[in-house]
Amino acid sequence: MSESYPLATEPEGVVASLVERFNSGKVSAMMAQFEPGVVFVARDGRPVTDPTEIAAELERDISLGLPLEAKARHVFVAGDIAQIVVDWSIDGTGPDGEHVHVEGSASDVVRRGADGRWRYLIDNALGTAVRLRQPA
Repeated sequence: MSESYPLATEPEGVVASLVERFNSGKVSAMMAQFEPGVVFVARDGRPVTDPTEIAAELERDISLGLPLEAKARHVFVAGDIAQIVVDWSIDGTGPDGEHVHVEGSASDVVRRGADGRWRYLIDNALGTAVRLRQPA
């Protein structure tokens, strides 16, 4: 774990840690906030568990070079597990000179590890947004 980007010691601090790590521009900083076996929900609704694929998904957004803004709307805690509802946005001029605006309300699940730090179990950035239908 990089001390430059400390993990949250309280579930309420997870969002600030996320913003700091995303805005660092370092995919490795983002990856360190995930539990082994994390489920990362891709934009098309697929649950992704492969770390290489998760890193590629994160790189796409980080490579825009635009800051993430995020605020926790709700934090629900049950022991060492918490659900966090987060309103977030990325807005500005992308590297191609075009305006970029993406936003959503995430529904994430985090867990406190043995070290007292909170990490993502489920990262669902688009929360309840309608996604592409998955094959049966």
